[in-house]
Amino acid sequence: MAENNNTKNKTPQPGLLKPRMNIFWIYGLLLLLILGYWAFTDRTAPKQIGWPVLEEMLVKGEIDSIGVLRTGGEQQQAHIFLKKNAIESYKSEQQYRAIPQDGYQFYYNPPTTQIFENNVKEAVGENGVKIVPEYQYKNNAWTGIIWNVIFFAAIIGFWFFMMRRMSKNSGGGGAGGIFNVGKAKAQMFDKDNSTKVTFKDVAGLEEAKVEIMEIVDFLKKPEKYKELGGKIPKGALLVGPPGTGKTLLAKAVAGEANVPFFSISGSDFVEMFVGVGASRVRDLFRQAKEKAPCIVFIDEIDAIGRARSKNAGYSSNDERENTLNQLLTEMDGFGTNSGVILLAATNRADILDKALMRAGRFDRQIEVGLPELKERIEIFEVHLKKLKLAKDLDRDFLAKQTPGFSGADIANVCNEAALIAARNNKAAVDKDDFLAAIDRIVGGLERRSVVITPEEKRITAYHEAGHATVSWMLEHAHPLIKVTIIPRGRSLGAAWYLPDERHNTTREQFMHEMASMLGGRLAEEIFFGIASTGALNDLERVTKMAYAMVAYYGMSDKLGNISYYDSTGQSDMAFTKPFSEKTAQEIDSETKNLISEAERLARHVIETSREGLTKLAELLLEREVIFTEDVENILGRRLKDIKKEQEEAAKATSLDDISITL
Repeated sequence: MAENNNTKNKTPQPGLLKPRMNIFWIYGLLLLLILGYWAFTDRTAPKQIGWPVLEEMLVKGEIDSIGVLRTGGEQQQAHIFLKKNAIESYKSEQQYRAIPQDGYQFYYNPPTTQIFENNVKEAVGENGVKIVPEYQYKNNAWTGIIWNVIFFAAIIGFWFFMMRRMSKNSGGGGAGGIFNVGKAKAQMFDKDNSTKVTFKDVAGLEEAKVEIMEIVDFLKKPEKYKELGGKIPKGALLVGPPGTGKTLLAKAVAGEANVPFFSISGSDFVEMFVGVGASRVRDLFRQAKEKAPCIVFIDEIDAIGRARSKNAGYSSNDERENTLNQLLTEMDGFGTNSGVILLAATNRADILDKALMRAGRFDRQIEVGLPELKERIEIFEVHLKKLKLAKDLDRDFLAKQTPGFSGADIANVCNEAALIAARNNKAAVDKDDFLAAIDRIVGGLERRSVVITPEEKRITAYHEAGHATVSWMLEHAHPLIKVTIIPRGRSLGAAWYLPDERHNTTREQFMHEMASMLGGRLAEEIFFGIASTGALNDLERVTKMAYAMVAYYGMSDKLGNISYYDSTGQSDMAFTKPFSEKTAQEIDSETKNLISEAERLARHVIETSREGLTKLAELLLEREVIFTEDVENILGRRLKDIKKEQEEAAKATSLDDISITL
């Protein structure tokens, strides 16, 4: 789907997109600071000794000087400064390993200075060690303590500063306290701060818009429904393939309802901490109840809404399941939850828990499917507004060339077409640019630099001509648009078809499609007598289609009207197949028979149109690309087109007869 480009961009409300700080890197930084302090801090210290040890040092001549420091009153301390060679000798011993290299290494507490001096003189004589009686040596004990206190005070201050910043960036205290771990990360939009997207900006999706507009109408005019006893739906689930506009539809609801709108992704509830998901669910609904009436939108709800495991041994304490349980309680539990409507989007509705899907939680399941032809025209109109287009561009033609494309795919086509036109220095984007963009998206980028031998190129031409011939001659095969032997992506050639937009497929239609897929391999065998690896993708698609016909659609005469398809999506959890080994052999046999039947049909078409196929292949070798007109000139008009014209002519004749009669 697409947004209107005329919508003016507004600056989001301050605070909505602020980055959240992570607590873990702060823990790491603090740990590094502590380790660094521990690694670079000098942990050596002088050691206290008694007089016998000091006397031995004096006798050996290991002391350089002694400083006596008065510490208060009659108390004093003698600091022993060793000679350099003596320091190394003592540090080699286990008990003295921690003495410092610089300063004094030992200290002794003498009774009085006079007695200490006399004892030293007796030990070494008059000309022995020099003693400085009141040596003004600074005591480092208090200095070390003060520095330690300053260091740890700085760490604590930095901690509180970062915590205050985190609390501010997370929007206050919240449910998770100072860390805000349990606080919901939902963005809130209201009529004053959100970029306005309305239902007019959503192209297509008419049925989905009708259903969801009723919820918006209830919020605008609740009296109209309450008078008749109606209650507002508690939840609506948007289901559809990727790129179909589920999130855009939710944005339109936010723009139309004029009530507070909370937007959050399913993965935002999941964290590595136990209990955080459930806490965020509680906080989200607490905020929603305060703003009621309001809408809560959870994108990709399958991240937390997956079906709970029935085997407790595998997930006895699964955080995701705890989050889902809390979500179920908040949506429709014992407490009241009036005024809060839950919108959710997913493309995997088959794996959601049954308790989540029941009425009272998600009352409505809104299908947002791939756009039909008319809807694709509307989507093209929206996206083409910003492009400078050629005057003769046909929007209907572009929509017909993109069956099965989602809104996101169409937006990509328009952007690729503009890039291709700019690359070719064109003044406007024309039809050829859009066709090249479609080819680029479907088949990949052209690889003209790939070196292909003439023999490989010839085989590829006949392979693609085989596809084109069989699909053209069979009534129910998809009509051909273009055939090329220019390498694209991983393939050496490609054929583009225009699939009929049908919702039911008959057995005959399946057989014709399988025959057209096998046409390339059979053309190689018939004209060259070989089988190459180029048919890998064709064989894979044929096998899957034949298996689906037998095992899913009940199109086998031998097995009958039996289907082993599991629409609940729980088949992956089963340990056994839903059929016996004998039935499996029959499925394989019937699948092979169907493929053989399609092969005989394709072979018959190629044999009867051998001359036309050869002309197509030679034209491909000459021009590398051929179109519908070229195939029609060689093989004639399609049987389906002739029948269609005859039916229209007969219908017009019958209408003329009726008018004449009247």
